[in-house]
Amino acid sequence: MNVLQLTMLVGAGSVLAGLVGALTGLGGGVMIVPLLTLAFDVDIHYAIGASLVSVIATSSGAAAAFVRDGFTNVRIGMFLEIATTTGSLVGAVLAGLCPASLIAILFGAVLLYSAMVSTAEPRRTGADDLPDALAGRLRMDGRYPTPAGWRAYRVHRVPLGFGLAWVAGILAGLLGIGAGALKVVAMDQVMRIPFKVSTATSNFMIGVTAAAGAGVYLSQGYIDPGLAMPVMLGVTAGSWIGARLLAVIDTRLLRLVFSVLVSILAMEMITSGVFGGA
Repeated sequence: MNVLQLTMLVGAGSVLAGLVGALTGLGGGVMIVPLLTLAFDVDIHYAIGASLVSVIATSSGAAAAFVRDGFTNVRIGMFLEIATTTGSLVGAVLAGLCPASLIAILFGAVLLYSAMVSTAEPRRTGADDLPDALAGRLRMDGRYPTPAGWRAYRVHRVPLGFGLAWVAGILAGLLGIGAGALKVVAMDQVMRIPFKVSTATSNFMIGVTAAAGAGVYLSQGYIDPGLAMPVMLGVTAGSWIGARLLAVIDTRLLRLVFSVLVSILAMEMITSGVFGGA
């Protein structure tokens, strides 16, 4: 396989990663790192470096469309970004101290968690319609478009969501995945924000989070332009497509397909880390 063929294959895989990342809000890195390490035998540190660049591209490609269409809650995104950015810097520093096999096992564990939460429908109660004092003071309540028209929603448990966002930032810097899983969980399951709004807001946030970690990886020499370029271009194209599919795609089917795919990748990453293949 020559360089051109390798670049085209990496780019094609990145399109799929960007599509899934934009639709789910989990970030293209969820698929990019396993793709590069398992299919192309790339060192996991370089794979994470390319993934962080791709996560920035995912956010750039999808976030503008989501904001324009009214799905993104910009006020929540900016608030939670305080937590994820500081956490990302901590995670990126820790990544340089961890062996590749340990990162691969941890990555697999996070993938399994992502698969689990992607199929979980949050249980809604009457309390979800009641105002929350802190969310009200910060003016976080909003509305989003549906086929039946605009639907209003209220935000809850802001401090707990902020804490989970900080943990998500650490994982973003450590694993190069954008850590959209925990961000979506923090908003969808904890703060009671509708799933599509959580997805769109996560896409809005992950670029800033990844940029904080990417600077550390760049200083450590783990970002290879020849690898990052096809990944970035592919993910940007995929996220652009995903942003236009979000409004019409069946959320339940998307959750199921993503869960199966990520579970397979998770087991492969854990096996690779345990047996020294990473």
